[in-house]
Amino acid sequence: MPRILLERDRLLSTGARALGLVAAIVAAVCLSLPGASVSVPGQIAAVALLVAAGVGFAWRLEFVSTVLWAVLIDALAFSALVVVALAFGPLNTATAYAVPWIVGGVMAAPAIVLITSPPRIVLCATTFVFAMAGLGFAARGDASLITRMVAFSLAGWFFGVVLAVWIGRIVPQTIVRIASMSEAYRAERLASETEARRRQGARLLHDTVLATLTLLAHSGVGVSESALREQAAQDSALLRQLRLGYTPNPAASGTYRLQPVAESSLGNTLESVKQRFQRMGLEVKWHGTGQVLLPSDTLDAFLLALSESLENVRRHAGVDEAHVTITDDEVAVRALITDNGVGFEPAEVPLERLGYTESIVARIRDVGGTARLFTARGAGTTVVLEVPK
Repeated sequence: MPRILLERDRLLSTGARALGLVAAIVAAVCLSLPGASVSVPGQIAAVALLVAAGVGFAWRLEFVSTVLWAVLIDALAFSALVVVALAFGPLNTATAYAVPWIVGGVMAAPAIVLITSPPRIVLCATTFVFAMAGLGFAARGDASLITRMVAFSLAGWFFGVVLAVWIGRIVPQTIVRIASMSEAYRAERLASETEARRRQGARLLHDTVLATLTLLAHSGVGVSESALREQAAQDSALLRQLRLGYTPNPAASGTYRLQPVAESSLGNTLESVKQRFQRMGLEVKWHGTGQVLLPSDTLDAFLLALSESLENVRRHAGVDEAHVTITDDEVAVRALITDNGVGFEPAEVPLERLGYTESIVARIRDVGGTARLFTARGAGTTVVLEVPK
């Protein structure tokens, strides 16, 4: 059975059991009051039948089908009505209140689970006919009692049927809407993951292969042949790993690894950044903190953003020297990359250029940090990187 139907039937059964149990308790209390009946055995029998019906509502055996359970409950309630009609004599106040609770509560409650299919609707209608007949038999022709009890009983049946129809309609609609929201969320998550992979691929391509191709396009000006060959070899190794299905993790400036570590020392990897750019003809002056520990993912983003900032200096600033100042406190590590180059106007940079927005800003933002740029044409460039510890 589909999940929607299971949820519907579960709620219908819960509503029927709650209404029927309350009605059985109230009717049994009314019939057990002193003076409610002229026959003590009849009074005991009626109360016992209602208690049995209440037990049936409170403890529905799992192996009893819904239809059989409803028939048994209605049979017990109808039997209680017959006992009241035969053994209680003329109805008094107590029995006049008890009978409507039996007809409009105990017998109406199973109707909540009997309107989910045409055969069950026929059974529900048959039960209603028997309930009204039993009500008339118990009232003994008293017009005032019949009017009052019929009105109360019909109200109980009306409430049960309306509740069943409402639950039967609203539960499937709600579950369908929840399912559609889940599908929308899943689609949005897949789109976000796809976009994240695309951006990671763009950063990876920009930081490795495109950088090497740019050097080749400029005939390796300012870079030794051995450094260019080493850079191309690293790119080639990375591409081979990608073809094997590995997911690379950035390890240090310009390089990627496949085995992440829990924590790394910033001092050890800054030296590799310095040596790399020295090979490419950019002298990097280091200032400030020498040893800082960072989590591997934060260190990767920090070093790659720092490396990309220095790469921009080497390619665009028109100078052969840059300064890097590393500072840290209890909560963050900062890098200040400055040059005295030609500078530029940020508004004039084409949107399709990924060097700053993706390889620096987005990369630092992904680990909870910030990147700021200060530049103007002819005034050099300063990039401030900050990542949390």
